[in-house]
Amino acid sequence: MSAKGRILVVDDHVEMGRMLQEPLTDEGYEVELATGGAEAIRLMRARPFDAVLSDLRMEQVDGFDVLAAVRAVDPEVPVLLMTAFGGIESAVEAMRRGAWHYFTKPFRLEEVLIYLQRALEGRRLRAENRVLRQATGPGALVGRSAAMRSLYALIEPVAHSSAPVLVRGESGTGKELVARALHSEGPRAAEPFVAVNCTALPHALLESELFGHVKGAFTGATTPRRGLFVEADKGTLFLDEIGDMPSELQAKLLRVLEDGEVRAVGADASRTVEVRIVAASHQDLEARVREGRFRADLFYRLNVVTLRIPPLRERREDIPLLVEHFVARARARTPRSKVTGLSPEVVSALGAMPWPGNVRELENLVERLVVLVPRETVERADLELHAPSVNPGAHPLTLAQEGLWPLRQLEAEYISWVVARCGGNKTRAAELLGIDVSTIHRREREKGSGNSPR
Repeated sequence: MSAKGRILVVDDHVEMGRMLQEPLTDEGYEVELATGGAEAIRLMRARPFDAVLSDLRMEQVDGFDVLAAVRAVDPEVPVLLMTAFGGIESAVEAMRRGAWHYFTKPFRLEEVLIYLQRALEGRRLRAENRVLRQATGPGALVGRSAAMRSLYALIEPVAHSSAPVLVRGESGTGKELVARALHSEGPRAAEPFVAVNCTALPHALLESELFGHVKGAFTGATTPRRGLFVEADKGTLFLDEIGDMPSELQAKLLRVLEDGEVRAVGADASRTVEVRIVAASHQDLEARVREGRFRADLFYRLNVVTLRIPPLRERREDIPLLVEHFVARARARTPRSKVTGLSPEVVSALGAMPWPGNVRELENLVERLVVLVPRETVERADLELHAPSVNPGAHPLTLAQEGLWPLRQLEAEYISWVVARCGGNKTRAAELLGIDVSTIHRREREKGSGNSPR
């Protein structure tokens, strides 16, 4: 099959059909010609086509019949109809029935080529999105590795339970995404999802944040606060990094889990809440229990169901899919970016990196490349320029660790390094650096003459 696509041209006037078949073939498409609607339907059922160009008015089996048959075989195949000016009303009706576009005769070949290309591009994007949906799990989780498929298989039944869940994994693996998936895939999806990081707030403020306070409960409490447990009532409360929760609050949290009641700071009475708790930690909670830094009874109360998120180094086969996902997200946030993807060499290099920061580190790097690289495809030189950790020993900025360097000298060393990464191509290096190529030549002359003092 042609790389550009297989096209079915349908027209009961053979010469008109050939007028399309020949130039489309010259453009690189694989084109078959059907001399009537019945033959087109037979061909469509016999083998796949990427798009159909059909006349609307034909004897016996017309363009409406062809459209219906194509949509019955594969509704994703775009159908572009051709009609005389007087048949526009019928063409509009065909659009209502699912045709992708229509042309009025006589039409310009350039117009047909443009709309055909758009139709095929739209089909390709829909196919890619479908594959991406099939390769992703609940919520925003992305990955089709065995480790991730095992995680998805656990999320589905656990989401429909009200039991507490402990999500475990290294920093940056996506623990909050798992918590959100548990919420969105279960019966509480229409209720609130509330998240708090237990390390982000000091003890006194965290207590008020979680359980609320009454007016005058402490200095600065000029207005009452409901607290996150009340805000999450009937929904899900995600407690991130629970291993760092102060021991006094651990006891108060245990009471909420056992009794379903919350007492605000300074209040005389408790309030009943119905909240699903999902807690997360990157720490060894069992060790913290042994050290007396985490309550054993709270640990066992939270550890009813445990979900472990694999680090990125254990699911490297997901990196190409994650890269595609993150490029799309970064482009949405940076619409002026020219980047549409990463070269296979770059994706391969990313697959070999250690990723101590896991998926979050990968996402940040991809976004940096989307923002900074001034071309459609990110190449290896771009990666080494904007991610020195790819080849840290060779990066000139490591020279600064040996002592203080004048800025001009460090700049000259950096320019030389980029030129080397570009295989000596100074024009490409200047493009990467965002400077004029004459600047590179000038810095090299200065460096050669010793005018750039160390």
